[in-house]
Amino acid sequence: MRAVRPISLALVLVLAVPLGACSGQPGAQAWAALVCTALSPWRSEIDSLAGRTRAQMTAETTPGQAKENLTRLFDGAADASEKARAEVERAGVPDVDEGERIADGFQGSLAGIRDAYGHARSGIEVLATSPAKTFYTEVAKVVDQLSAEYEKSSLDTTKLESVELRQAFDSLPECQ
Repeated sequence: MRAVRPISLALVLVLAVPLGACSGQPGAQAWAALVCTALSPWRSEIDSLAGRTRAQMTAETTPGQAKENLTRLFDGAADASEKARAEVERAGVPDVDEGERIADGFQGSLAGIRDAYGHARSGIEVLATSPAKTFYTEVAKVVDQLSAEYEKSSLDTTKLESVELRQAFDSLPECQ
C-alpha cells in the first residue's frame, strides 16, 4: 500500500473544502444571514424614500418639481428593490424543507415591490402638471395604488413553514 504524502493530503483537503461548499445549499442560519444582510440596506433606502415621498407630497413645490422628484424617488425605490432581489437570488436556496418555495417567495415579493414602484414611477411620468389641483389629486391616486400593490407583494416571514429558518430569522442580529 502506498503512503499518502502529507503535502498531497493537505492539497486535497484545501481544494475539497471550497468545492464542497460550492456544491451545497446554505443552511438555515447562513441563508437567513445572507438574506437579512441583503435586506437591511434595502429597508433603510425604502424608509428614506418613503419619508422623502411624504415630504414631497406636503412640500410647497410646483407640480413640475413634484413630478420630477417623485419620479426620481420611485425610480430609486424600484432600483433598490431590484438590487435586494438580486442579492436574495445570489443567496441561493436554503437547505430546509420547501427551501426552493421559500427562496422563490422572497424573490417574488421583492420583484412585486420593485414592480409596484416601477408602476408608480410610470404613473407619475404620464401626469399633466396643470391644473395643479388635478395633478395632486392624481398623484394621491398613484400613491394609493402603490400602497395597494406594495401590500399585495409583502411577504410575511412569520408564516415561514421552516422551523429552522424561523428560528434563524428570530435569532440572528442581522435580522433584527
